[in-house]
Amino acid sequence: MEELKLEVADVSDVDALFALRRSLEDWMAERGLMQWPVGSLPRERVAEQVASGHVRVVRDCDGIVASLRLMWSDPDFWGDDRTPAVYVHGLMVDRRATGSGLGRRLLDWARDQGRTAGAGLQRLDCRTTNPALRAYYESLGFVAVGRQSFPTFDVTLLERPISVTA
Repeated sequence: MEELKLEVADVSDVDALFALRRSLEDWMAERGLMQWPVGSLPRERVAEQVASGHVRVVRDCDGIVASLRLMWSDPDFWGDDRTPAVYVHGLMVDRRATGSGLGRRLLDWARDQGRTAGAGLQRLDCRTTNPALRAYYESLGFVAVGRQSFPTFDVTLLERPISVTA
């Protein structure tokens, strides 16, 4: 299997990341999936996320094929929890890579980053209205540990332990 090469996104990636997000929003809307409503992430917010230095991208010959945000705290979703953990947000895989295992490989990469940093947990969330995504995460060893409510949506909080040995 080819080595997974992630790069820190930069300002030149904002339009491609925004386009990827919108294409996935449209794809989900066409299928009645409620994870990211169409237009829920403005381009300006994508630019802010890229500027934070948290966004990583994977490229193929056609451009960005996947991305995620890797963070070391997540007070918006997990509160003031000081448990050493690595957080994944905004995991996106272009539909052209569906079924390739790229999403799993990205989550494993993020887990490895957490292990290297001494974190004991890998955390993420998904909307409660997306049972298929929750089932996917659970198939990878994540366990639901809570729920967070926001004014317009609720999320399930999931985590998996990071073992000290790979």
